[in-house]
Amino acid sequence: MEMATAMVLSMNRMALDAYSARPDAPVVPDPERTPRAYALRTVLAAGLTRAARAVEPARQCSPA
Repeated sequence: MEMATAMVLSMNRMALDAYSARPDAPVVPDPERTPRAYALRTVLAAGLTRAARAVEPARQCSPA
């Protein structure tokens, strides 16, 4: 009985997805990223790299 319910619900969801792709469907523009987001990402990456270098184990010399 549960499989029949899942089948009906999945078919309804697939129909909703198909109807949303119609030619007259509303178009939602992609938001433009601000330069602030790029600067924040750069600063965050630099901070994470610095933290990773601070906690990495010390290099050991191999006896040769």
